[in-house]
Amino acid sequence: MPKLPATADVVVVGAGPTGLTLAAFLAQEGGDVVLLDRAAEGANTSRAAVVHARTLEVLEGLGVTGELVARGVITPVFTVRDRDRVLLTVPFEGLPTAHPYTLMVPQDVTEQVLLARLGTLGGRVHRPHEVVAVAQDDTGATVTTATGERIRARHVVGADGMHSVVREQAGIGFPGGGYEQTFVLADTRLDWALPGDEVQLFFGAEGLVVVAPLPGGRHRIVATADDAPERPGPADVQALLDARGPRTDPARVREVLWSSRFHVHHRIADRYRAGRILLAGDAAHVHSPAGGQGMNTGIQDAAELARRLLEGAEDGYEAARRPVAEGVVAMTDRMTRAATVNNAAARAIRNTVLTVAGHNAAVRRTLAMRLSELSVGR
Repeated sequence: MPKLPATADVVVVGAGPTGLTLAAFLAQEGGDVVLLDRAAEGANTSRAAVVHARTLEVLEGLGVTGELVARGVITPVFTVRDRDRVLLTVPFEGLPTAHPYTLMVPQDVTEQVLLARLGTLGGRVHRPHEVVAVAQDDTGATVTTATGERIRARHVVGADGMHSVVREQAGIGFPGGGYEQTFVLADTRLDWALPGDEVQLFFGAEGLVVVAPLPGGRHRIVATADDAPERPGPADVQALLDARGPRTDPARVREVLWSSRFHVHHRIADRYRAGRILLAGDAAHVHSPAGGQGMNTGIQDAAELARRLLEGAEDGYEAARRPVAEGVVAMTDRMTRAATVNNAAARAIRNTVLTVAGHNAAVRRTLAMRLSELSVGR
């Protein structure tokens, strides 16, 4: 394992999409940045799979948007159904952007593209280096790893996820809570008769299931499932689709390539900055996967923070980005609670409201602007 540099202007902890974006933007402008990650290698599973229009705009600044689009699936419509009945369609076409669509691309591909760009800029990820302590004073901060190595930096950024060591070391609270439901995530190969360029959310009496296209003819499945095994198999995913998906031309699961079961939290850090320490991405905010906002918000955090660190304007970072996270958490919480109601009367009211909203062009456009994140940060 190569020895770490003794000093850096900025140390970024966590080499997911947020940390990679931050390091690349800093390196592009000649910034002295060290990017650390505790894992021996990068992600090899898809996890987050949605890249929204505003994120594609932001990543144009790194010159990687074209490659992401080429490696993803363009989906210009989001559809909400109650089994076979369409309740609401949200079209992204016509939005004020060069990218009027949602891009479906696995997170590991997004990380590969960002890592390659960081490499062309002379940067790298230092692995595996587990950060165990961060101490700061008036002139900087010192990061200590599990092997006893230390790096002195002007600023340290925690992009190390929900269980952020950097956030804990800074003494920043992370209030919030969790949802009762357990969620299932699966990448599959399906026999699927519905349009292949739409993200579709199905409501059923037992819960929801989202079906979205991925490159290579695959489909991402997200569903609530309180009794699912830790690694759902083809029969488990098939049962979810049979109970909640289309009755006409039902889907058939041919293969599950990867799957997971997880609990969802909604939390926002009390502060985004404590002296020389700053937070971005899941270290600063976590929320429901509804709408696919998480990775996108983190990447946009990173771009904003990079600009401010380069300009010496980091004092305004929290004011710029925390309200965005608050809006995302509130929106995804409403979406999740509406999607998971288990009372028949409440479900009927929900479906009626969505159907009425679906006939209003202004409402559809507002939803498209919110989901694409074009309504903030521009």
